[in-house]
Amino acid sequence: MAAVMGDMCCGYLSTWGICCDYPSTGVRSLRGFVELARIKCVEIVTTDVTIPCRNKYAFQVAHDNYFLYIFAPDKESREQWVVALKKVIKNNHCLVPKYHPNFWLEGQWKCCCQTEKMAAGCSLYDPSFVWKPLPPTPDDNRNPEENWAVALYDYTTENSQELALRRGEEYLPLDTSELHWWKVQDKNGHVGYAPSTYLTTQSKDSLLTYEWYNKNISRNQAEKLLIDKGKEGAFMVRDSRQPGMYTVSIFTKSLGDGIHKVKHYHIRQTSDTPPRYYLAEKIVFTTIPELINYHQHNGGGLVTRLRHPVCSWKETTPITAGLSYGKWEIDPTHFTFIQEVGSGQFGVVKLASWQGTRKVAVKMIREGMMSEDDFVEEAQVLMKISHPKLVQLLGVCTQQVPIFLVFEFMEHGSLNEFLRRNRGTLTRGTALGMCQDVCEGMEYLESSNFIHRDLAARNCLVGESLVVKVSDFGMTRFVIDDQYTSSSGTKFPVKWSAPEVFRYGRYSSRSDVWSYGVLVWEVFSEGKTPFEHLSNSDAVEEISNGLRLFKPKLASEKVYQFMNSCWQESPEHRPSFCRLMKEISDIAEIEM
Repeated sequence: MAAVMGDMCCGYLSTWGICCDYPSTGVRSLRGFVELARIKCVEIVTTDVTIPCRNKYAFQVAHDNYFLYIFAPDKESREQWVVALKKVIKNNHCLVPKYHPNFWLEGQWKCCCQTEKMAAGCSLYDPSFVWKPLPPTPDDNRNPEENWAVALYDYTTENSQELALRRGEEYLPLDTSELHWWKVQDKNGHVGYAPSTYLTTQSKDSLLTYEWYNKNISRNQAEKLLIDKGKEGAFMVRDSRQPGMYTVSIFTKSLGDGIHKVKHYHIRQTSDTPPRYYLAEKIVFTTIPELINYHQHNGGGLVTRLRHPVCSWKETTPITAGLSYGKWEIDPTHFTFIQEVGSGQFGVVKLASWQGTRKVAVKMIREGMMSEDDFVEEAQVLMKISHPKLVQLLGVCTQQVPIFLVFEFMEHGSLNEFLRRNRGTLTRGTALGMCQDVCEGMEYLESSNFIHRDLAARNCLVGESLVVKVSDFGMTRFVIDDQYTSSSGTKFPVKWSAPEVFRYGRYSSRSDVWSYGVLVWEVFSEGKTPFEHLSNSDAVEEISNGLRLFKPKLASEKVYQFMNSCWQESPEHRPSFCRLMKEISDIAEIEM
């Protein structure tokens, strides 16, 4: 058994109580060893519990009043150990008639929910049963050159066109021509569509499969998550602003005088081909996971060793492009309305539950407000626009009046209302993080040749971890002209509009850039209205004469220069969102 534990267990085992002490019998007890004669049961564990270690294949050894859970790296080695142990103990007099096929976890048996640990088993135990290898499957005969994808999340479905996913399992992409829904095949040959955001085509050793990796999270969001965790050595690995580079962020209380801080270390690369990686001291590793594993056990020049991995994106499954594959028209009877959460230019917005499983925001379009035929024709295109920093359109209900637009639900509501509710508490880092989020969403729209036309804080929403997403992009195209009156009382929001818009009605990505500059001003002024002391006609005249918004107190000179670069008179002189993204990331790196 010592060999079993040494070869196959991971650090997670201590949670299950692997080390055992026995009553004194005159012979010194051995910690961590099990007498074969005392074993009552050896069996494979069947469970859907997520196992937070690399070795996923569990089996159990029941002896005296203890249960050991041992984790093998693959099915074959697990079965070999179970068969070997069953052979050795088959004549034991203490074998049980029944056993528990699942884990004892959180004070109960996961298989039968009994709360007494020594309660009788719930399934018949056959000490002579031998697990035989499964018949060959497509997994056994697959082409090694095929690019299999790994599921990052579980995905359940009742749609016959879709395929359910199990986190950590591999799937073969058959058709990826649709950006957001891939046709995939599992290892048993079943075929169906699955959301592409739930899969990664990188190998199992890619960073996406590790619990400490947070993809493209901002520095500000990383600091908030680590401070909220509040544990010495809480850490994460995140993308740096420089493509292909990574940063390790660590929370520490070890600076003395009650000071806690998040320290950031760039993962550096050697000039070798392929490169090797190192952190504070030049102890090099061939892969980033090897580097992280080393620093989980050794400080190696860091402020503290890496103790508690923190990952936010795996806790919440991604929003899919539509509630289900191929279905954009939703049955309104599937909604249970909870409460009104807002109202805007287009109508009332209500929080609802879809089929009792998912919170959504339902926007009820005021009758006669928009050109419904045009919108319905375009709805499927809008649903395919999907990005982590855009509010996702999930579907429409057009078979009744008023029509419903169904969006993902953002718990903190509109950005401008959030800023006003939290006035006086906003930090410069939080403000920069919000502006980065909006810029990232707009960069995607720009790359997709899509113009927003009404970008402002009122048309952005705030969700979990203060992530900000852009909403209502392109909606003004469907408004009936004599119905559209903005909050400022004109047929377009003058105080957010570029000169070419209020003069000639010319919209472009560069007119969105102007509006983005005003949005950044709104964030750093904590929700104030731009040019609030000017009438709309006066604002048009003053902007045309070169007047620009003043510098908010919260904004640094660099941030104010950033805003002003968006307010160049000529559209050609304004930066693209791609360039703005780089500039605001550079500012954030310096100021946060």
